[in-house]
This record gives sequence, structure tokens and C-alpha cells, in this order.
Amino acid sequence: MFLLFPLILSIFSCSDPLDEWEKMSSSQEMIESLTKGVKNSRVTVGIVQNGYMSFTVYGENGKKLPNKEYIYDLGSISKAITGHLFAMAIHETSFTLANLDDPIDIYLDLPKKDYYPTIRRLLTHTSGYEYQYADFMPPRSTPFENPFYGITREMMLHHVKSINLKNKDYSFKYSNFGLSVAGMVLEKIFNEDLTSLVNGYFRGLGLNSIRVGNGTGNLSFHYNWNYGNPYIAAGGIVSNVTDLMKFAQIQMDTTHPFTEYAHRIWADDVDTGFDFPKFGLHSNAMGLCWFIDNGINIIWHGGSVDTFETFIGFDKDTDIAVVVLSNIRSRLPSWVIGSQIFKELR
Repeated sequence: MFLLFPLILSIFSCSDPLDEWEKMSSSQEMIESLTKGVKNSRVTVGIVQNGYMSFTVYGENGKKLPNKEYIYDLGSISKAITGHLFAMAIHETSFTLANLDDPIDIYLDLPKKDYYPTIRRLLTHTSGYEYQYADFMPPRSTPFENPFYGITREMMLHHVKSINLKNKDYSFKYSNFGLSVAGMVLEKIFNEDLTSLVNGYFRGLGLNSIRVGNGTGNLSFHYNWNYGNPYIAAGGIVSNVTDLMKFAQIQMDTTHPFTEYAHRIWADDVDTGFDFPKFGLHSNAMGLCWFIDNGINIIWHGGSVDTFETFIGFDKDTDIAVVVLSNIRSRLPSWVIGSQIFKELR
């Protein structure tokens, strides 16, 4: 699934047949395969179980390394964080559950038109927006430069004006563009720019490593994001494993009841294209940005940018969460490793 530029904020990337991964019998074997011969590889696996957190760092050839914290670009896990912030808006502002079906022109400065997508449709990828629109993407000057750097709110609004859609639930179509539009709506709801909103919210929780990426970190090729870039909502957030595990705990913690809004099924029986029963992980429904396996009750999301692959998933019934963070974007997506770890823990 490539357009005119790399699929850098996709949920995963895969180039090898699924049956090759299926032959692997354990998460350890998968990690060894992923890191085979890859110098400076860092794969961090975090597990939350029965209220306790632990993590393991793997290097080349699956060798276990000291438990050092690394910063990873989360890619599309940023979307799940955006969904979480919408749920918080329902809890803390005048924005209500009913407002999820508001069209976006109520919040954004757009000319009058018969129809603009609703917030719910943006957050469930059923708005009709394409994955991406290449004709307004800035050119990249280096291979690992953030190709979304330089996009502004004004550029996005100009493009939104030119797209005509029907008032209906479209078939699922994963859309970075749509989530970025949702990010602009979120700014309007909170009357705060995304960078300040994300950084301030997580700083208030003591999760200081969850922040908008600024090109810095202790691994290679972290993306830098210009201030006010709407695509931050789709893929601009970074974290270490401990803070992301704590974020997963918040999703399962009854002391944060508003998270339930994000975990409700807002689009059911959707064909996401990310349904792989061979690995025990499905995605047949959508929450607010979260993929929901409503068969075994795992709620999850993955992410991918040029040199990072990520996964977060949790089961509220068993109080288990899994985080996989990798600085290798390759034939073995992090969601495969994550789903295998879920199987092993069960």
C-alpha cells in the first residue's frame, strides 16, 4: 500500500508472506528474526499484568540488553492518543457524546457546503477521506526527514475545502489526512494547539516522555515536527516504554472512567484490512481511533514511520497490556510480535 511517497504513518508495513511469520513459534523467535544481523537494533517489549509493569530490551540477534529507556517515534499510536484526548474532552469540556456526530465545519473555518465529514467518521476512518493526498505534501530533502514537516493548518483547510463527500458512513479507509483534520477540531475544542495540549496533558500525569516529537531522542532518525502541524494528531508523538505502559494502564484503570468513551464501538463490522486470525488478533470494530477485537476483547493500535514500528494493546478483562517498540521497520511488524506475546501470556 504505497502512494506517491513512503507509507510512513501506516499501522504496519509488511513485505513477506504471512505464512513465514506463522511458522515462528514464540515471540523470542520473532525478535531474533527481526534483529538478525541488525547492528544498533533496539526492540523494547513492555508487559503490564496484574498491576505490575516490566520491560525487556533486545539488541542484535535478539540478545537481551540492560534495561535502558529509549525514546521511540510512535507513528500511528498517536491516533489512539488523539482518540483518548477526544474522550477526555467529553469528560472535561462542554463537548458531548452527541457532538461526535457534528460536522467539522461547526469547529473549523470552512465555507458553506452541503456536507463535511463528522468527527465520529474521522475517528473511525469512515469519512471517505483518502489515506493521503500527495499533491500538497512538502518534498523531502533527505531519506529520513519527516515528509509532513512544514504542513500548516491553513494548508489543510485549503485542501479540505476542495474535497466533496457524501453524507454517509463510507467503507473503512485508513486515513492519516482524516485524523489530522480531527486534530484541528480537537484544538478548537480545547482552544489550545496540539503541541501544548499533548505535552501539557501528559506532563500533568507525570508521563513526561509522551510528547510531540522535536527531532531529539537517543535513537536515530527521530522526526521533527513544526509547531501547529495538524499531522501531529496522526503520527507526531514519541514515548519511552514505561510511560506508554502507564498510558495502557490508564486505559484499564477504573479511576479514569472517561477512557470508556474511546473504547466503545463507534463503527461495527468494519473491514479494516488488518484482520489476521492466524495471529490471534482481529480488528472488526472501531472505537475512537482504537481498533477493537470484539471477539477476544483486545483493544489495540500499531504504528510505523521510516525507522520505527510500534504496538500497544490491552485486555480490560484480564488486566493485561503489551507494548512493543522497535527501531527497525521491516518485514516483521510489531503487531505480530505483540499478538504473539498476548497468546503466550494467556
